[in-house]
Amino acid sequence: MDLTVKEKEIQESGFSVIDDVFTDQEIEDILTAINRADTTKETFRKSDDLFAIRRLLKEVPDTIGLIFNKKLKAIIQEIFGKDYFLVKSIYFDKPENSNWFVSYHQDLTISVNEKVEIPGFGPYTKKNDQFAVQPPLHILENNFTIRIHLDHTNEENGALKVITNSHSKGIYRPETIDWSIEKEVSCNVARGAVMIMKPLLLHSSSRTTNNQKRRVIHLEFSNQTLPKELQWSEYLNFDRTSS
Repeated sequence: MDLTVKEKEIQESGFSVIDDVFTDQEIEDILTAINRADTTKETFRKSDDLFAIRRLLKEVPDTIGLIFNKKLKAIIQEIFGKDYFLVKSIYFDKPENSNWFVSYHQDLTISVNEKVEIPGFGPYTKKNDQFAVQPPLHILENNFTIRIHLDHTNEENGALKVITNSHSKGIYRPETIDWSIEKEVSCNVARGAVMIMKPLLLHSSSRTTNNQKRRVIHLEFSNQTLPKELQWSEYLNFDRTSS
């Protein structure tokens, strides 16, 4: 698989889509493992508009070997190198009748084990006993996200809308977007494909209008070393997992 073009797209536009990373059977195996999970834990969010599992790989470890198949490992290593590790995993299930939407934003925080006052790190937030903090800009610039699509996704069931190349502009407040010069793109992604994006890419998603589910696994990766006082709240050297 020649991923040179995809690497260039990520550098220049802030995102890229790669098709056929997972077969239909691999998707079904992942969903079966998720559906077996105990949903009573507080890391599981349940509402009419969204079901989510935070720290997915910790809560449902049976998914690890299924998610990190040979294709996904090869994609990560060819585009980003061999020094990256996983630092966050979330499963999102946006139901058929969901009115849940997310306005334009950048992903400006990382998940850590505790709150420690360190220059350059802050502010902190805490949700469901998990800490998040905004780190120095260079950490966000080096990180990347992979979204595994378990359903076909388009403008009608919450595909991400992004502003091309906004990842290259540092902290970019949504209220300052100049729509006369910025370009919005809908990232339609097929079932079994992945979308790779940079955290600083401005992105949003709309309400569902076509009565179709949108299930996505959101994985964040880093190769950055945190100050010794802090640890990633989730860490996995995925290269050591079987596939």
